[in-house]
Amino acid sequence: MHILRPQFRIEQDRALAFAAARGFGAIVAADARGPRASHVPFVIERRDDRVIVQIHLTAKNPLVELADGTRRFLLIVSGDDAYISNDWYVSPDNVSTWLYEAVHLSGVAHLRDHGENRGHGDALLAISEARLQKQPWDLTQMEPGKREAMLAGIRVIDIVVDEIEGQSKLNQHKSDADYVALVNRLAQAQETASQRLAEKMRALRPELEFNVGRCAGRGSSV
Repeated sequence: MHILRPQFRIEQDRALAFAAARGFGAIVAADARGPRASHVPFVIERRDDRVIVQIHLTAKNPLVELADGTRRFLLIVSGDDAYISNDWYVSPDNVSTWLYEAVHLSGVAHLRDHGENRGHGDALLAISEARLQKQPWDLTQMEPGKREAMLAGIRVIDIVVDEIEGQSKLNQHKSDADYVALVNRLAQAQETASQRLAEKMRALRPELEFNVGRCAGRGSSV
């Protein structure tokens, strides 16, 4: 990951927390033909001072054979993003851009034995179901034959993470006036991703006075 500015960097513990909260991303690895990717849920564990990202793939996924204990996998975890128009700024001659948050976790991938499939399934379900406002569902509620057939059809992979990179590009380098103008615009956008980014940006500069009920961009009025 190329960190555009030092103030955009997400420190490692916060990057891991960000990835764990999202729980879904894109796995990328390369074979002789080039990059391959799959979109996967995952869990993050700490074992003996190591960070492990555990995923599962269907047994026929080409990435399975690449998890050979020597090849590196990259997990890309994306958060919210929003487009920023040039004329939203108070000051002139800015460049239109995108705000976003993302984390990259990479390391050597190891294929696990079939005997670990159930434990992985239980852990993944526990984390995912906890995000919902309902009684958690678990594998014991599944018909045993179907459950075992489902578990037999996946392969579990551990990625031993040795590189953690994160970037939160929220225009931290902009002037207070431009920053307020952008937050006000994002806060009143129809997209919930833009609204969530506005909340995060307000938290970064709580001393500023935001007026989310009106547009504050250059050349606009309400």
